[in-house]
Amino acid sequence: MDKFKDMKVALVSLGCDKNTVDSEIMLGILAQQGFVLTADTAQAEIIIINTCGFLQDAVDESYMEIQAAIAQKQAGVCRAIIVTGCAAARYKEEILGLDGVDGVMGVDEYANLIPVVQRALGQSATVKPLTADLAMLRIPSTPKHYAYLRIAEGCDKNCTYCTIPAIRGAYTSHPMENILEEAARLAGLGVKELILVAQDTTLYGTDIYEEQKLHVLLNKLSKIDGIHWLRLLYCYPEHIYDDLLEEMAKNPKILPYIDLPIQHCSDKILKLMNRKSTEEKLRNTIAHIRKAVPGVTLRTTLITGFPGETKEDFQNLCNFIEDMKFDRLGVFPYSREEGTPADNLPNHLEEKTKIARHDRLMKIQQRISAENLALRKGDVYEIVVEGMEENGIYLGRSYAEAPDIDGIIFISSEKELEMGGLVQVKITETWEYDMMGEVFD
Repeated sequence: MDKFKDMKVALVSLGCDKNTVDSEIMLGILAQQGFVLTADTAQAEIIIINTCGFLQDAVDESYMEIQAAIAQKQAGVCRAIIVTGCAAARYKEEILGLDGVDGVMGVDEYANLIPVVQRALGQSATVKPLTADLAMLRIPSTPKHYAYLRIAEGCDKNCTYCTIPAIRGAYTSHPMENILEEAARLAGLGVKELILVAQDTTLYGTDIYEEQKLHVLLNKLSKIDGIHWLRLLYCYPEHIYDDLLEEMAKNPKILPYIDLPIQHCSDKILKLMNRKSTEEKLRNTIAHIRKAVPGVTLRTTLITGFPGETKEDFQNLCNFIEDMKFDRLGVFPYSREEGTPADNLPNHLEEKTKIARHDRLMKIQQRISAENLALRKGDVYEIVVEGMEENGIYLGRSYAEAPDIDGIIFISSEKELEMGGLVQVKITETWEYDMMGEVFD
């Protein structure tokens, strides 16, 4: 361990929250081996870039970060550059061929991180790959009061637009005892909110327990001392089930918040995407969720401009959004990805058409969001304090806002509020995506 004492390493983490967990595991491995962690790449002898490769924009961002690291190396402080993550797995040979890159690792090779670092430094690999549960080494990079809890790896869905199954492999649930041990450790570090993530959280357990076990896992997680909130992301509509909704409705620690990525509502487009839903099934599922979990906040994501999406398909999607009135909604213009089945479909749309349709959907959602938030004026919510502005204005979230992706609640308070603390707040003003409130004693 003394071999790396005082050697500074910076890790640049890109992409989704699942990638964030990978980055935190690498930070833990590096710290265990004696490296000094720094956020300043200009001071680092080793720069690790954990890339995203899901969409072309993410790949482009990854290459920009790699080039920035190469420039740092040319300036003389940096001795080695290692590239990891999804883009590294997808374009391994191309990235390894870049002048200045010293090592490339995919998404399932983090146990070999230290030997890769040693080789990048020109040293013989004397440290054996780690074999323990790497998640137990994690150093959370999120604010102290919340953390992401990854409950499964990979994906079996093979949606025609998506590269994830080719990069991350088949869906594999983590054993429940390992997840509970990791959650207890995070709670011991001060984490109050666990945000469960996977490519599809609702499928948890189907591979190793032969049935859906997310509701069982949630129940057990809720009994861990210190855990106050449990939040669900990436719940595919096809796999929402009654035991899960019943557990959500009766367990006060499970937030009435479901991220439900539907991507489209047109039966034709859903079939071209290799999604297993239909518009009728989606409407029925959403109605069932809202009946089973009163007051639930629903978030979704859409892809517009998919190959073959006609004006009628798009108008149907607009009508669907008007009817469903999702609380949160994100839209992505279709991104043509090399190696995916959708790349070979006929009738690709022009980029300007995809952008125009994206903008129209977001304009519809902006109005719906403003209408939904206006209904919350005068209500009192338990809010977690996230930060502070000036003049006694704080930033916070309620059960209805996930960090980084949803809106903000501005909090007026005459007394000092604790970061990560929980306070009662009465909503006094609302806008399109954000709200204002005051501490309610």
